[in-house]
Amino acid sequence: MNDRGLLIIFSGPSGVGKGTVRREIFNTLEHDFEYSISMTTRKKRASEVDGVDYFFRTREEFEKMIKNNQMLEYAKYIENYYGTPLQYVNQTLDNGKDVFLEIEVKGAAQVKEKMPDGVFIFLIPPDLDELRERIVNRGTDSSEMIEERMKVAQKEIEMMSFYDYAVINDKVTLAAKRVKDIIAGEHFRVERVIGKYLKMIQEYNQ
Repeated sequence: MNDRGLLIIFSGPSGVGKGTVRREIFNTLEHDFEYSISMTTRKKRASEVDGVDYFFRTREEFEKMIKNNQMLEYAKYIENYYGTPLQYVNQTLDNGKDVFLEIEVKGAAQVKEKMPDGVFIFLIPPDLDELRERIVNRGTDSSEMIEERMKVAQKEIEMMSFYDYAVINDKVTLAAKRVKDIIAGEHFRVERVIGKYLKMIQEYNQ
């Protein structure tokens, strides 16, 4: 039987570059975990692919899954739902595979309550001016929406204390390496392996 995999929760304020860093992590062969694609009701951007960047669903479909307790977490962010299907995550973890979740801050708080042994990583910008510039350069939001995103981002940064690690996204390749190093180190934490060896001792002495 495989040891249960690690649940890796990766989030941060809007515009910090979560998707870019996540893609950098998964573009290399130096990882052994699966990416759990989030589900959302927001409109698909031109560069995005359904089933790759997100599962894009209608509000009615999403709310039906909430009602049926089929979400590990979900959040409403600027009038759109985001969430993670529960069944896939548990099946993958039980098979001994690590699961990498890129989710919004409110969703991460729900996961913390349900699976507190997960590895919670918060991606932060070098500073707020840099964050605003990234949101502006994305070219997808009106000036009013940019200001709204900045207000939300500041509140999200204040929630950093709920996480285990904070990684600065000053350079994508460096940020990706920092995240992978954290995950590798987590596999060697005593509390994650001691149970297995205590069981071995018990069985050895029977």
